[in-house]
Parts: sequence; structure tokens; C-alpha cells
Amino acid sequence: MANLHGEEEGDDNNCSSCRDKKRHTATTRKKELGLGLSCMLNTEVGAVLAVMRRPLDSGTQYIQEDTFDSSIMQSLKSLRSLIFSPQQEWRLLDPSLYLSPFLDVIQSDDIPPTATGIALSAVLKILKLEIFDEKTPGARDAINSAVTGITSCQLEKTDPISEDAVMMRILQVLTSIMKHPASVLLSDQAVCTIVNTCFQVVQQSASRGDLLQRSARYTMHELIQIIYSRLPDIEVKSGEASESDTEDVDVDSNLDSGYGVRSAVDIFHFLCSLLNVVEIVETEGSTFQTADEDVQLFALVLINTAIELSGDAIGKHSKLLRMIQDDLFHHLIHYGDGSSPLVLSMICSTVLNIYHFLRRFVRLQLEAFFSFVLLRVSTLQSSLQLQEVALEGIINFCRQPTFLIEIYVNYDCDPLSRNVMEEIGKLLCKQSFPGGGPLTSSQIQAFEGLVIMIQNIADNIDKEEDSSPSGPYPVEITEYRPFWEEKPKEDLDTWVEYARIRKVQKRKILIAANHFNRDEKKGLEYLKFCQLVSDPPDPKALAFFFRYTPGLDKSMIGDYLGDPDEFQIQVLKEFTRTFEFVGMILDNALRTYLETFRLPGESQKIQRILEAFSERFYDEQSSDIFVTKDAVFILCYSLIMLNTDQHNPQVKKKMTEDEFIRNNRAINGGKDLPREYLSELFHSIATNAITLFGQSGQPIEMNPSRWIELINRSKAAEPFILSDFDRRLGRDMFACIAGPSVAAVSAFFEHADEDELLHECIEGLISIARIAQYGLEDTLDELLASFCKFTTLLNPYASTEETLFAFSHDMKPRMATLAVFTLANNFGDSIRAGWRNIVDCLLKLKRLKLLPQSVIEFDPASDVQSDSTNESGALLPTHDPNFRKHQNSGIISKFTHFLSLENPEESLSLGMNEFEQNLKVIKQCQIGNIFSNTSKLPYDALLNLGRSLIFAAAGKGQKFSTPVEEEETVGFCWDLIIAIAMANINRFHIFWPSFHDYLLGVAQFPLFSPIPFAELAIVGLFKVCLKLLGSYQADRFPEELIFKSINLMWKLDKEVLDTCCQYITQSVSTIIIEYPANLQSQLGWKTVLHLLSVTGRHPETYNQAVETLIMLLSDGTHVSRINYAYCIDCAFGFVSLKNSPLEKNLKLLDLMSDSVSSLIQWYQNACSEPGINYSIASNISTSSMDDNKGLNSINLPMNLFVKLGEALRKTSLARREEIRNHAVSSLHKSFKLAEELDFSSINCINCFNLVIFSMVDDLHEKMIEYSRRENAEREMRSMEGTLKIAMELLTDVYLHFLKQIAETQEFRTFWLGVLRRMDTCMKADLGPYGETKLQEFIPELLRKMITKMQEMEVLVQREDDDLWDITNIQIQWIAPSLKEELFPEEF
Repeated sequence: MANLHGEEEGDDNNCSSCRDKKRHTATTRKKELGLGLSCMLNTEVGAVLAVMRRPLDSGTQYIQEDTFDSSIMQSLKSLRSLIFSPQQEWRLLDPSLYLSPFLDVIQSDDIPPTATGIALSAVLKILKLEIFDEKTPGARDAINSAVTGITSCQLEKTDPISEDAVMMRILQVLTSIMKHPASVLLSDQAVCTIVNTCFQVVQQSASRGDLLQRSARYTMHELIQIIYSRLPDIEVKSGEASESDTEDVDVDSNLDSGYGVRSAVDIFHFLCSLLNVVEIVETEGSTFQTADEDVQLFALVLINTAIELSGDAIGKHSKLLRMIQDDLFHHLIHYGDGSSPLVLSMICSTVLNIYHFLRRFVRLQLEAFFSFVLLRVSTLQSSLQLQEVALEGIINFCRQPTFLIEIYVNYDCDPLSRNVMEEIGKLLCKQSFPGGGPLTSSQIQAFEGLVIMIQNIADNIDKEEDSSPSGPYPVEITEYRPFWEEKPKEDLDTWVEYARIRKVQKRKILIAANHFNRDEKKGLEYLKFCQLVSDPPDPKALAFFFRYTPGLDKSMIGDYLGDPDEFQIQVLKEFTRTFEFVGMILDNALRTYLETFRLPGESQKIQRILEAFSERFYDEQSSDIFVTKDAVFILCYSLIMLNTDQHNPQVKKKMTEDEFIRNNRAINGGKDLPREYLSELFHSIATNAITLFGQSGQPIEMNPSRWIELINRSKAAEPFILSDFDRRLGRDMFACIAGPSVAAVSAFFEHADEDELLHECIEGLISIARIAQYGLEDTLDELLASFCKFTTLLNPYASTEETLFAFSHDMKPRMATLAVFTLANNFGDSIRAGWRNIVDCLLKLKRLKLLPQSVIEFDPASDVQSDSTNESGALLPTHDPNFRKHQNSGIISKFTHFLSLENPEESLSLGMNEFEQNLKVIKQCQIGNIFSNTSKLPYDALLNLGRSLIFAAAGKGQKFSTPVEEEETVGFCWDLIIAIAMANINRFHIFWPSFHDYLLGVAQFPLFSPIPFAELAIVGLFKVCLKLLGSYQADRFPEELIFKSINLMWKLDKEVLDTCCQYITQSVSTIIIEYPANLQSQLGWKTVLHLLSVTGRHPETYNQAVETLIMLLSDGTHVSRINYAYCIDCAFGFVSLKNSPLEKNLKLLDLMSDSVSSLIQWYQNACSEPGINYSIASNISTSSMDDNKGLNSINLPMNLFVKLGEALRKTSLARREEIRNHAVSSLHKSFKLAEELDFSSINCINCFNLVIFSMVDDLHEKMIEYSRRENAEREMRSMEGTLKIAMELLTDVYLHFLKQIAETQEFRTFWLGVLRRMDTCMKADLGPYGETKLQEFIPELLRKMITKMQEMEVLVQREDDDLWDITNIQIQWIAPSLKEELFPEEF
């Protein structure tokens, strides 16, 4: 422990010794530093004394010390005696002690320049070595004394070189003073003195050496940098914040604070005044004044520096801010219009800096700068150099991230302002539009600016992180809102909608102006209709309409304002209140007032207008010159008369000044107005006439009175709105210039030749497309239409060879082709009518053999699976948030790569011929992706693409040189249509109704040929049909849609069924065999079975068709209420074919009769569950059967049985006896099997009437027909045999259902019908072929029926029933031999 304690004590001792050593070292260094400073001062003092003692000429050996001021010599000697004082501590010493001797030398009149220069060098060394700082006692007085001494330097006139050296040294010292730590102690006056002295050197150096002038200007620049870089750190004081425009509060009354805002204000005012410096120019004996351009440029550089370094701190200091708002901007606008290119360039830079830091405070000034400088200079009226500078200024503004959106919301959306953004965009479009010759530099410059503008909008509207709505974008005026009132920006969404409504209001106001100019009443009614004027009307609304709407007829405004109606008088008063006359003299105020309308000719109207003006001017006069408003009114009349007198050429004797003053005596409340005031008015009117009848459209200049009014308005105006891009506003703002932009980009692309310019065109094109996808589909269509022309593929007058040559030997067509298909690939969801142009280009490429087969060879299923489906079945494309970002960069890189490849020499070195080069370009187009990705297209885009393809397939807009070319083109179109349908199968029910309508419209085309259109359509539609039926669809609507289209196609030309019979039969067989369960609609089954029946008639398709039907009927599983009738029709169709295989026909007849079991089953189900719904679907289409209601009825099975019976009845008339007899047998079998059906009495009679009776009648008629033919006995006897079987059927069925039939009230009629047919058969006249063999057969049938009727007591004698008697009579007539047997009572 002791050792440890001892070690600790040793360490403490060591530390203590170290500290002592360091302290000693610091003291030593401090002494050495002080000694060094002492030596420096001693050297400088000695040098000054030595120079002062040096003789002025070689003849004098020395100069007596009393030659100079003894106090100067004494102060120098005193300083030398103090220099090496051992107790001296320089930093604690008052700096005046060692500065004053040198300052005395500098200020002395009789000191030679050399001594002055050495003294200045001594002061410079003292300042640079920073012997003292702001904390040194006496530093404030010393530093301010130094400024006074330096700026009071007296130069003895010697040689210019010595004087220049001294002035250079003065500049260095002044700069060092401002850079010194103690400079913060300088007073505002001292700082202003420094700047003023520096500028005096600048002026004096103009006639001296260039080096001095450069140094002086550089120093001035440094001083401004130092002064204004301190402004952001200066605190705003209460006096400054509360001062008004007229007060001059001493904001720097606290001297301890050093220089501050006052010096900044004074210096800035001084710099602004330099813009007005003029020089006298003599030409051909005359002199005139013009602005000194060199001084202006120098001042603008300094002003720019001040603004750049002060930044937004200027906005905190009202005096400095007002100077920028008023003085500076007034000078910039005044000189901007008529200055040199260099000055205009600096002015643009200055305003751009102001925009960056102070735009919140200069809203109206910025609008005036664009209106009166940039937009005006950029027109063709100015020189080319000025135009280019102005364009560059506009372009620099457009490069700022938020400039476009901010000027749009501040000016274009303000009904009281100009459409600055729109005018800029249209100006760039106009200036970039190529003429007849080569592109000029200004056109290229304007186009670059246009591309920058469009890219700026595109980059901001197409942001990934933008959460604003992407559409739709409708905006309407739903209620009255005063359009002149502005709402502050609070909630973003609310404010955005408000800004958009104001833009709509502005647009409607311009429309109302157009109506007003043609008919005053209609214009005002339109204002009410658009809710721009309240109901009842607000005079203020009309006043602002007349005041700020451009293009209004000034004569009509004047007539309206001068009308004596009470409401119009109120409008006149409100109109006059829109003027701010504060600070204006009377004639300027009157000029400003009368510029806005044409003074009417009627004296009473003039009086009312001038009375309103006089009252307003009197209320706002800034002095007390006028006692009453009547004095203003009288003087206004006098000024108008003076104006007419002085400027009307018909007035020969002009009024003099004295006469004018004499005419206006005692008008001011009985007293005279000041003579000087009247004299000024007289000369103003005599020099510059008041435009009493000004017309709209004349250029307006920024005169002093208009500037005063602008400043007055700016005091009450809302500040400049700072805004970030919003997608809705971005879309609206581009919509204003969309048309001119597309035209400019297209025209520039047509005339551009350099790769760099073409690349800029493509960037502009892509940017327009990026914007257009947000609700500007028409713009994208227009863009596509323009660029499709440049592909040379749509030239209707060029042959295939000419088109191919132009495409192969010019880079532009290939580049345009790549651009068109790139837009289709990346922005297809926004393309509408433009698809037609794309399809036309695609078909032309097809004819040129430039399309790879991969265009339509893709798997649509893979694309569909990547998407999701909503509840309605509509396809919802998946969205990758990073897709658009990568997409845009990829598009541009694609064209960069294309340009790098478009080198003929490189292509030749790779051994590529023209055709291979073309294929390489087409491969880059990735045309196949357009159709494989159609599942991501929205509804409208998909419809337009389908419409274009369908119409192209129908020949609209197409010219075919050969039938082969036509068939290939139509087939290609249908391949694409089917590919689209397959890729969008999940939303088939959404888009196909429109596609079907297009197919209907195709048939109305003039000269439309259904071949090969319908042939290829049938093939494609069945592919879609198989795709749809390949999986179960809960909704039957898509199935009905496709079958409607299939039916439409074959009905266009029924020959299609013959030419496509094999494919149709195969497709239909596939559907029936593989997908019968998925075929659910009535229309579907009807179409399928009908086509099977029709196409199966051909020998090459018969077997497949019949086997398909036999398989369907044999299985029976998929024979349903829906398709039963069509199955029977189809079977009958096959059976009725001539020369068809007997075996298959008999098989079909058996299957038909066996199908009764299905009818029985359906009937039993209906009876057991009477509430069951047997409808096809709730959304069954109009293509369903006419008796659709019967499908829901329990009577359906019976109706279908009748259908079966009718089919068999018709078959019983077949030419071949085997089929006829089998048909009758099958019918007989059907009746036996159908016993369990609902054979009510009515149903029984219906069956007899529709089936059995008809069959017997037809067979009898056929038999008689054959008996009339020669050599037809065999056919007649065959038909007779069938009739015999039919009569047996009649008898058996009658006896089987006798009970039901006898219960009807119509039984008597029915029975007579049976007897009549028996009689007809008995007495059939067979002509030369003898008697009928039925005579032997019929009586037996009658015996059988009557016996049965008697047994069942249906036929018995009754008093109230004559059936017995009638039957007796009929039997006696038909078969008398049976009378005795059947009716024995009478014998």
C-alpha cells in the first residue's frame, strides 16, 4: 500500500511538472509572438519615416522633418517608443494606439504617395495578422476610424502608376476591414462608405489601367458577398417588422449591434440605381441618352450576388423586400424588353434567383416579367439573338422542379391572370415548329425547351409514390363561387379540386366572352348558366368579368357601363373599384382607366362613367390637392377636351398652356389648383395622347401608371402559392398544350436528321405518352397517328416494293416503327382509336414478310393465370410498383441501342443484308408482347383493339392486290382476334358483346364480301368456344355470346357451312363428346346440333356427325329438357337424308323412340317436386326458344313428346319403305312407352291431331299421288303398306287412350274424324292400279274399335246422345257388312 501511495505521489509530481512545462512553453510562445508583432510595427514605422525623409529629387540630400505635419511625425515616434515596452500585451491594447499614426499619414495632404502606400501596407498587415478582434477594448472605434481614414485618403497628384498602386492598396485594405473579425462592429454608415469608395475607384479606373478596374470590380464583388452573406444571421427587429411603406424607422438604433439591414437596404438601393445610369451618345451631330450597358451588367452581377447570398432572408426584412418588389422589378421589366442580349441574360438570371428565394412575395411581378419581357421578346418581332436569350431564360425556368406546376396554379388557374404556363408551352411549340428549310438554332433550342417542359411534367405526374388519384378526372362547376376570390392552400385534396374548378371557371369565362362579343344578352346568360354569376346577379361578378377577361369587345363594355339602369350603375361602381389609383397623378389614372374599355359617344354615358372614376380617384388620392370629387370630375372633362384639341388633326388652332390653366380656374371648391400641377398635366397630355377609343388586341406597355397599379394590387393579392405536383393538376396543365406539343414533336421528328435530335424527339414522345396515360387518351391516339405516317407503311399510293425500299434505306421509318410499337407495348392501356393505325402498320409489315411467326405464337393461359379475377369475373391486372420506373428507363435505352446499331457499315461488316436488318428492327419492336399482354388492357383499350382488327379483317381501309393476299391478311387478323379472346377468356362476357356488335356492323360495310371473312371467323370462333367449354362456367352468358357470333358468321353466307364442314363437324363433335356437361345454354345446344345436322350431310363428315349424335342419344346422360327438341331435329335431319346408310337411320329411329323414357323421368320428377326450377338460366338471352316459358312447366315432357311424334311422322314419309315403316313402328313404340306421361284428354286429342291424323292424311295423300303416276305401282303399294301400319297405330293408340278421349266434349267430333279417315282409306281410288288392299283391313279395325267402345259403354244408345245413330249411319256407309254385326237391333 505504501508503495502504491508513493507511486501515486510520484505521478502527481510528474503531472504537475508537465503542466508547468506547458505553461512555460505557452508563455514563451506568447512573448515570442508579441515580440514578432513589435518587430513588424517597428519595421513599418521605420519604413514610413524613411520614405517621408527621402528627398523628392536627387539634388536635395535630405528633407527637414518640419516639412510635414509635426503631429504625424510625433505620433509615429511615440508609437516606436511604445513598441518594445516589456509590459506590452497587444491584444489588450487599444488598437487606435498603433493604427492612428498610420491613418494620419494616409489622410495627410502633403505626404508623398509612396509613404501613403507604405502606411496602407502597414494597416493591411495589422488587419491580416488580426492583432485585435471584436473583443479587444476600443475595437469598435478603431475599426470605424480605420474606415474613415482609408476612405479619406488624400492622393498627391504625381504619376498615374503611383496613384494606381495606392488605389489598389486601398481596395485591399477595405476588403481586409470587411473580412476582419471586428468588422461586425462597423456601423451601417461605415459599410456604405466602404462600398461607395470602392465604386468610386471602379468609376475612376475606367480611364486608367485594366488591372485597376478588374481589381476594383472584384473588390466590389467581394464586399457585396461579405455584407449580404451576413443578412440571414441578422434578427428581425420589431421596428422593422411593423414599419409601413411611408415610415422610415431607424432599425439599427442600437449601435452595439454593428452594421445590419440599413446598410443592406442602402447598398441595394444604390445597386438598383446603377441600372439607370445613362451615357451620352453622339451620332451624326445629334446626341441622345442610352443606358450604360457596362454599368448595368456590373450592377446586375452584384444584385445577383446579394440575392444568392441573402436567400429567403430578404423576405424577413420588409424594406429590402419592398425594394425588390418595386424598384428592382420595375427596372428589370423596363430594361428587359429593349436591352442587349447580355443584359437580358443577366436579368433572366436575376429573376430566376428571385423566384428561387422570394417567389412568395412577387406573384404579380413574376407574371408581369413573363408577360412584358420573356414572352414578348421571344416573338418574331425581336432580334434573333434576343429571342434565343429569352428562350433560354424560359427554358431555365422550366428546368426548376416545381416551376411549371406553380405558375399553372398561380396564373393559369386564376381567372384574373394570364395563362402563363399555357403561353410558354405554346410559344415553345410554335418556335420549335420547323419551316421549309433546315432546322435553325432557335428552333432546336425551343424544341429542347419543349422536351424539358414535357419531361418535367411526365417525371412528376408519373411518380411511383404519388398517392393522388390516377383517374377519372372530371371536374364541374356545381355551385356559384366568386371566381375572383382566392382560397388559401390548406387541405391538399380540397385545394386541388378548388384550383381545378377555378381553371374551369376561367375557361368558361373565355367562352362567355366570345358569346358576349356576338350577343351581349347571350354572353350574360351563359355566365348565369355556368354559375359564374349568382342568381340574382352580383354586380361585382360582372365588374370583374369586364375588368379582367381578355378579348372582350371594348365598345360593348363601354356601352354597358354607361347604361342608366340601376343594376348597371352598380356594375360600373364595382368595376371602378377594381382600380388602384394610389400614387398616380390624374392623367395616368385616367389613361389606365380608359384603356380597359372604349368610352361611348353618348354624353350622358360619358358623364356617368367619369363620375364613377372621379369618386374613386378622389377617395384614393395620395395628397390633398383636390378638395371635392367634383373638382376631379371637371378636370377629367377638361383633360379629355384638351386631348381632343391637341391630337385631332382637324383642330387647327391648338390650346395653349395658359389657356388650359385659365379654363380651369376656381374649380377646386372655388379655389385654383396648383399651377405646377396643371402645367404638368398639360404637357403630359400634349406629349402623349390619351387613347379614348382603344381597341382590344393592341400591345400594352408597362408604363409607370400601370406599374403603380400593379404594386397597389400586389399589396392586397394572395402570396405566390408554393405547390408540389399533383397528378390531377399535371394532367390538366398538359391538356392545355397537348395538341401543339404532339404537332411540334411530330414535325420536328420529320425534319430532324442528327441522332441527338432524333433521340430528343423520342424522349418527348415517350414523355407525352407517360402523361397521356392519365386521362389523355386522345392525345396518345393523335401521337400514334402522327408517327405512324413516318413509318411509310401507311402510304396508300406506294407499291409494296416502294414501301420496302423506303423502309430499308431510311432510318426514320424504322425508328418511327419502333416508336409506334414501343408505345403499343408500354402504353397500350391508354390507346383508343390509335389501335387502328397500329393494326394498319402491323398488316403492312405482314405483307412485306417482315413479321415473325412469334407474333401470334404464345400461350395466353400463362398470362391469364398471372392475373386475378374479381367477383364479376372481370380480370384485374397485377401491378408492380417498380414496373413503370424500370419501364421508362428501358424504353429510352432501347432507342439508344437502336441508334447505335443504325450503322450501315457495321451491318455490312456483320454480313447482314437489308432484309435481315429490317427483321432485326422488327424484333426490337416486340410485337408479340402486345397481344400476349392484352389481359392487362383495360376495357376501352381492348374494345378499340378488337374493333380495329375486326374492321381490318372485313377489309375496311385495306387494299388487296390478290385473293391470296386478302385471305392471308384476313386470316392474320382473325388469328390476332382469337389470340386476344383466348388471353382474356376470364372476362369474355365483358368485352365480347361489343365485339359481336362490331361483327354485326361489318355486314353493313359497302362491298363487304363474307368470303373469306366468315370462313376464317368460324374457325377462330370455334377455337374460342372450345376454350370456353373446356372448363365449367357458372355463368352461361359467355357461352351464349360465342354461339351468337358463330350463328352470325354462317348466316352471312351459308356456303361457309359447306366450305368449313369438316372443321365445324370436328369442333361440334368435340364439344358433344368431351364437353357436353359444360354446354348449358339452350342457344348453345341449338347451334351445336343444328350445325352437326347441316355439316353432317356431306359424305366426308356424315359418319362422324351421325356417330356423335348416336353417342349422345345412346348415353342419354346429357340429353336434357334444354336440348331434347334439338336432338330430335338433328336426328330427323340425318334420317331424312337420301342414300344415307339404312342401319344408322334405323338406329337413330330406335334411339328416338327410346328417348321417351327420359321424358317419363322428367315428368315424374316434375310431379314429385313441383316447385323445382327448370329454367336454363336467370340471364338467358333472347336467342332461346320461343316457348321458353314451357321449360318451366310440368307440361314440358308432353310437349317434347309431341315434338318427337312430329319428327317420326315426317320420317314416315321417307322414300325408303324400311325407314317409313320403322318410323311408324317407332312412333307406335313411343306411344306404348309414354303411357306414364300426362295423357289427359286434351293431350291425347292434340297428339292425334298433330301426329297420328296428320301422318295418316299425309300417307294417304302420298299413296293417291303415286297412283296418279305411271309405272309407280311399286311405290304406291309400298306407301299403301305403310298406311296400313299407320292405321293399325291409329287404332291401337285410340283404343289405348279411349277412356281419356271419351271424356272430352270434343269426342263426337274426334270420333267422326276417325271414321272419316277410315272411310277415306276404304274408298281410295287408285286408278289403273285397281282397288286398295285396305278394304279388307279397315273393317277389321272398325270392328275392333266399335266393339271396344261398346264394351266400355262409350258407344251406347241414349236418348240425349246421337253418337250411336251417327256411328250407325257412318258404318253403314263405310263398311255395310259390319252393320248387322255391330248394330243388330235394327234387323
